[in-house]
Amino acid sequence: MLERAKEIREVQIKPGCVPPGELLVSDTPWIARGYVSSWPVVEAAQNGAQSALSYLARFYKGRPVNAFLAEPESNGRFFYNDEVTGFNFVQVSTQLTQVFEKLLAFSQSDQKPPSLYVGSTQTSAWLPGFNEVHTLPFELPNPMTSLWVGNESRVAAHFDFPRNIACCVIGERRFTVFPPEQVENLYVGPWDLTPAGQPISMVDFHNIDYKKYPRFRQAEDHAQTTILQPGDVIYLPNMWWHQVESLSPINGLVNFWWQETPGVYGSPTEALKHAFLSIRSLPLHQRHALKAMFDHYVFAETTEHLEHLPKASWGRLGEVTDALARQLRAELTNSLKR
Repeated sequence: MLERAKEIREVQIKPGCVPPGELLVSDTPWIARGYVSSWPVVEAAQNGAQSALSYLARFYKGRPVNAFLAEPESNGRFFYNDEVTGFNFVQVSTQLTQVFEKLLAFSQSDQKPPSLYVGSTQTSAWLPGFNEVHTLPFELPNPMTSLWVGNESRVAAHFDFPRNIACCVIGERRFTVFPPEQVENLYVGPWDLTPAGQPISMVDFHNIDYKKYPRFRQAEDHAQTTILQPGDVIYLPNMWWHQVESLSPINGLVNFWWQETPGVYGSPTEALKHAFLSIRSLPLHQRHALKAMFDHYVFAETTEHLEHLPKASWGRLGEVTDALARQLRAELTNSLKR
């Protein structure tokens, strides 16, 4: 375990109150205890996990879900096989209510159970009506709301591009987070074969092999952690690495992903894929030259580098508008078809 991890910053926000605006654009994580404690599913969980699952089942209309199942020998760690050619779990299509039944049966068994979870299930599609009675007291731009439910398990450290507010609704969950710049110390796995779409850290936080992953000690110096109870929420900024551990026999979480930029702007990770294709294979001196160009035009923190030009001539070097975004997308689409 990470013994040097610091506690994630706590903020005091009463349920039903809007957090200060700067918290929703913060570049560091925070947690708010009891912030969604008045949600019906959290109140149901106070009477036990079975009560909470029964409450969730009221909204379910039978659409199949993807469930992940790992043998007891995995110790709850959803990960790769030893050769990193596949995974130590299987994915099955099933009914959400059947998952609930299995979780309840596993929680009452005297034997060590398999690890089972359903993740990133959009509540608007799978639990119609749920969002309307489980709201946040402020608006987010086009949020995607998802349910995660399972038993004791670990999802390895990974990143998401959107901002994230995650609400613990059943059981306990531990979050361990790292700032984006720690990517070089987290020993990231393959991009072409990932457990759930995003590359993950190969380091087992419960059994750290410092000989194999020596730079991870540096990542530990920047680690932050917390344990959430039902009703607690955590905010994660864009691109922060986070490992999520479900600590109870039955756990549930609801999260909100959002980003400020319109969808027409595309995902930055798509730009990274393009860079894999067109930049990474270039000679080193050319890559250095392009890095200077990116620093100048993309990562500049002010517009000082453009102020020698009339503003009307900035074009694609200036603010990205919807019309410009569509023009650039069309140019990229045409070039990639060649």
